[in-house]
Amino acid sequence: MASIGEILLNTLSPDQQIREAATTQLETAASEDFKQYVVMLCQELGNEQSQARLPAGLALKNALTAREYVRRGELSARWISIDEATRDQIKSLVLTTLGTSDIRAGNVAAQVVAAIAAIELPLGQWEDVIRLMLGNLQTTDNTNLKQCTLQAIGFVCESIHRDILTSQANNILTAVVQGARKDEPSEAVRYAAISALYNSLEFVEENFKREGERNYIMQVVCEATQSSDVQVQVASFECLVRIMQLYYEHMPFYMQKALFGLTVQGMKSENDRVALQAVEFWSTVCEEEIDLESVRQDAIQSGTEPDVINYNFAKAALPETLSVLLQLMAKQDEDDDEDDWNLSMAAGTCLSLTAQCVGDPIVPPVIQFVEANIRNSEWQFREASVMAFGSILEGPSTELLIPPVAQALPFLIEMMNDPVVKVKDTTAWTLGRVSQSLVECIKPEVHLQPLIEALVRGLEDSNRIVSNCCLSLMNLAEQLEGIQGPDSQTSLMSPFFEGIVTALMQITGRNTNEAFSRTSAYEAISVMVTHSAKDTFPTISALSTTILDRLEQTIAVQSQIVGIDERNSHSELQSNICSVLTNIIRRVGKEIVPLADRIMTVMLQLLSAASRHSTILEDAFLAIGALTTALESEFARYLETFAPFLFSALQNHEEYQLCSIAVGLIGDICRGLGAASSPYCDQFMQTLWQNLQSPVLHRNVKPAILSCFGDIALAIEGQFGGYLDVTMSVLAQACNLRAGPADYDMIDYVNQLREGIVDAYVGIVQGLKAGERSPLLLPHVPHVFEFLNTVYNDPERSDNVLRSMIGLIGDLADSFPGGEIKQFLLADWISQCLKEGRSSRQNSVTTKEVARWAKEMVKRATM
Repeated sequence: MASIGEILLNTLSPDQQIREAATTQLETAASEDFKQYVVMLCQELGNEQSQARLPAGLALKNALTAREYVRRGELSARWISIDEATRDQIKSLVLTTLGTSDIRAGNVAAQVVAAIAAIELPLGQWEDVIRLMLGNLQTTDNTNLKQCTLQAIGFVCESIHRDILTSQANNILTAVVQGARKDEPSEAVRYAAISALYNSLEFVEENFKREGERNYIMQVVCEATQSSDVQVQVASFECLVRIMQLYYEHMPFYMQKALFGLTVQGMKSENDRVALQAVEFWSTVCEEEIDLESVRQDAIQSGTEPDVINYNFAKAALPETLSVLLQLMAKQDEDDDEDDWNLSMAAGTCLSLTAQCVGDPIVPPVIQFVEANIRNSEWQFREASVMAFGSILEGPSTELLIPPVAQALPFLIEMMNDPVVKVKDTTAWTLGRVSQSLVECIKPEVHLQPLIEALVRGLEDSNRIVSNCCLSLMNLAEQLEGIQGPDSQTSLMSPFFEGIVTALMQITGRNTNEAFSRTSAYEAISVMVTHSAKDTFPTISALSTTILDRLEQTIAVQSQIVGIDERNSHSELQSNICSVLTNIIRRVGKEIVPLADRIMTVMLQLLSAASRHSTILEDAFLAIGALTTALESEFARYLETFAPFLFSALQNHEEYQLCSIAVGLIGDICRGLGAASSPYCDQFMQTLWQNLQSPVLHRNVKPAILSCFGDIALAIEGQFGGYLDVTMSVLAQACNLRAGPADYDMIDYVNQLREGIVDAYVGIVQGLKAGERSPLLLPHVPHVFEFLNTVYNDPERSDNVLRSMIGLIGDLADSFPGGEIKQFLLADWISQCLKEGRSSRQNSVTTKEVARWAKEMVKRATM
């Protein structure tokens, strides 16, 4: 039998059969005796004479951690099941390996240390690991040991929750900052220290609050930007980016003394990696200040003061940063891969963020750059000028932008004929930005026809141009409909609709999806249909037949598809076609009736052929949901055949998005069929109750389930009485969920859940009233008002929740006009709630209207 070393080396073999056989042997060894397996791997990693040290270390790391949460938990449990003495032996050997002469083995050992620490530290074990590693840094001249120990500390900081390491922040910070100093003789050690500092920045918050410690950290990082080693320079600028994200409020002194000059100098670096991070620094400054301005605006609306000051660093630095960014945007080659993030793209993104951040002051210098370069003989400067123009269309005032945009439009349309593909592509993108943000500059009688003709010609050009041409056409359709209003008889786009759709359909007929051109064309067709006027319905009718033909063709050839890439491409094509069909159904409504049988036949074929985890299930369900809404009660003839697929999706808890769509579809069916849906409601309700109790189902589905109870109650009215007690009990359990004061994700979720609860109550109250069975509610009224009182007194409740609960109060008052619930309606908080709904400046017009109606209902019920 082969030794463990031979097996490990075979995992690196160029021969696939040998690789697979070796991998299988390792998996077998791990499953048969995991303790012995990890001991052997650790010994092989620590063996200075072994050639299999790297694969041993990687196998050991992979035996301890995984990306998937569930798998990671399984591996952690398996490691903890090993006796403590053996684990201590492995940990000691791995720590020793950090000082090996083979730096690559030391690097892998650092990853293993972090993997073990990530399991044990949260359990209160191996608590001296940081102390042991810090000892390595204080007592040795072994450069490899220093470097790999710092790497291990960095990996631990990256993988462990900040709260677990906060108590050791001082010691960690002292060690990594010491290793990062300019007098450290090894640049490799310095790089490892800077990288570790980056990973520790989040949990050294207390240190950053202390001026002396903060000054020292900032001095070390700033000095590292001047290192002769490019890796150290890049890592130090990455640190500055992260520091700006985390500690903006402490930055004025450092911006004035060092950061401004260092980062502008860094942007001019001959090394693109360094320049890229320096540009990223200013992008981060802008992002922080955009957020701060948003906080300031919210504070003004609520009559409070913002917690953090906006120091307007971006505006102060604009004269220096802008000229560099504009020059960097022209720094590109014709052979640059459009998918690779490069300096030109980073500069363009930074310019866009700067425009959003500083507003009007950016316009004159950028327009000057555009005018000077838009006809430049070097294509890089033509492209940069068009990119710069498109990048400043969000942020500055519309009044300031309209004149230059109106003046530039004819030039931009003309530049769609530029001989260089990149220039045409950026021009199409810029035209899309104009269409989205400043459609009022496009004069229909002057610009619209040449603009659309240029974009349609672009559809026949390179695949990379197609996406941006599609985006521009989509923006035009959306924005021009916004000017005229939905459901108009005709629109400015109507004369061009058939020609555009025909051109897009030619692209969708291609066998390839290079640069996502086919997907973009299908998306554009969907948007064109959604925002179409009624005089285009004959074209849409013809399109719907063609789309159905295509979908049927994809089903016919499905059995011939082989290979995972081909299957994925085929699935994406079916999804795109389904999306167009869904939008057609939504747009034409009842006019789809002649095609309904054919559509349902195709959808049922898709559902029958799809695997349990196929994404096409979601697309088919969305199309069926649209058809349900269009057909209303006429959908009843399909329900018996479709029901098995619907219940299968409701029970598919692993694919929670599909399950959520299926829940929504129940609501569509009940709204469409009304009382005719009652034969299916027993199974609907049983399945929904079970889903709420499922520990596996994703929590995001649960608000939709609660809301669906309301849809069912509205549909079957008085018949819902049979489900009332169980449903009210389930809702009462959901009412008990609370969020912590700073747990923003949970706050959002609780608000969503409460919206679902109130939707359920509203549907139940209205349904029982319509069925003349409101008295059934009386035993549950006290708890409903208790819940509403709790929600009202929650400072984190959303406007949607407030509006819904005010509507529910009005519905309850309307259902019991005889004074049966008068005592609840006369509570002080009810009048306060209704007053807030009517008068608060923060509330929407809809909330105020609902509050006025509810006040009138309460008044009648308490007279």
